[in-house]
Amino acid sequence: MKVLLANPRGFCAGVDRAIDIVERAIELFGAPMYVRHEVVHNKFVVDRLRGLGAVFVDELDAVPDGATVIFSAHGVPSRVEREAERRGLAVFDATCPLVTKVHMEVGKYARDGLDVILIGHAGHPEVEGTMGRFDPSLGGRIHLVETVDDIKELAVRDPARLAVVTQTTLSVDDTAKVMAALRERFPSLAAPRKEDICYATQNRQDAVKQLVAQCDVIVVVGSQTSSNSNRLREIATTRGIPGYLVDGAEDLERKWFDGKRAVGVTAGASAPESLVREVVERLREWGGEEVIEVIGQEESVVFGLPQSLRVPRRQ
Repeated sequence: MKVLLANPRGFCAGVDRAIDIVERAIELFGAPMYVRHEVVHNKFVVDRLRGLGAVFVDELDAVPDGATVIFSAHGVPSRVEREAERRGLAVFDATCPLVTKVHMEVGKYARDGLDVILIGHAGHPEVEGTMGRFDPSLGGRIHLVETVDDIKELAVRDPARLAVVTQTTLSVDDTAKVMAALRERFPSLAAPRKEDICYATQNRQDAVKQLVAQCDVIVVVGSQTSSNSNRLREIATTRGIPGYLVDGAEDLERKWFDGKRAVGVTAGASAPESLVREVVERLREWGGEEVIEVIGQEESVVFGLPQSLRVPRRQ
């Protein structure tokens, strides 16, 4: 059995930055360090940061007065920023810069008097944060759509004054279908000059499409709460290849690989490489004789830390 490793896979620049912000903040200012929501959607990462002194909370009312709080990579609604300012909390913002870009687009469209359509998954923290960036007092509305069917029921104020943005971690293929349906119904739809689905999401999806053409089964390392990891698994299953989403090697089942000649392995943007290596080792034990790194898109994007955290680490 061959094991083919997707490239790129695992951590993206936004996740690297978010984790680094939590680690630096704890190192410089001590524990406990409060974090609103899981800083990234990965159980292993969250558990490790909790062990270092991070305290994950759902809302700011669980953060004591005078404490420091970190906003997760998924971003927050404007009301959360206002509450933190009102209470005088010290804040480090770990929102991915590519999510911040979407927030800025939503704010601009609202100020221009447009309604906004957000393509995304209801209940996802990024979606809640982005919808919370639209100011309804300016007269407009923000609408959430997930599928092509949602568009049929969509009621807007003025079809000629309408804009669209997307969650950054969606399926590229599914989003293209929704976008096409929106443009068909609303020909005047305004959109950002550069699409909102992030480079890392797209690159990892392209890499899995490469694997599907060569493998009998796909393993995606990532947590069930991770949107981009779920999309990677779906790429396999929608093409008729068994796809499994696992937190780590302990979730693998040997029967998945019985009679398989080639296994594809990748990882969502919030899954560390150490978990991938453990999965590969388990597959070696079960007959994985050859491990091949598949050539893919190189990534060189780096997002800087907040100025107050840019100090040398203690040795």
